[in-house]
Amino acid sequence: MKIFRLLLRVVVGALFVGHGTHKLFGWFGGRGIKETAAVFEQMGLRPGLPNAIAAGLAEAGGGVLVAAGYMTPLGTASTIGSMLTAMHRVHLKNGPWVTNGGYEYNLVLILSLLTLTEEGPGPLSVDAIIGQERKGTGWALASLAAAGLGAGAVHAIASAQAPTDQS
Repeated sequence: MKIFRLLLRVVVGALFVGHGTHKLFGWFGGRGIKETAAVFEQMGLRPGLPNAIAAGLAEAGGGVLVAAGYMTPLGTASTIGSMLTAMHRVHLKNGPWVTNGGYEYNLVLILSLLTLTEEGPGPLSVDAIIGQERKGTGWALASLAAAGLGAGAVHAIASAQAPTDQS
């Protein structure tokens, strides 16, 4: 049955849904879209509102896909892209350890998602049920490449935007 793969997929996917809905709606103690947009502006992710919406949708939507095991490489690319952006904008400067605000948690999530893509979502997944399971090292690398391109595009667009006047 591959029960632990199922549990990993559902738990990681559900956590991403939680993070995305934190940003979009303020659910589960989150900030909501306006506060998230302001924080994104401070991090240099300009314009803040479209970036906050995109991050929330990437995390919530990608999390749903991962949890359901549906279009798994797309779901993992979406969530990994968000993690790469978070690592670049927030965590890398702090070193690896999460106790110092580092990137260790992001790295574990990324590798878990890539493992799920490489191994496939498992027999108890929408992909397997409809006979559309995409898995293997090639799919995992494609997911990582798509995530990297997405994160790179976010960085390039944000870098090209002039800071807004906060006075």
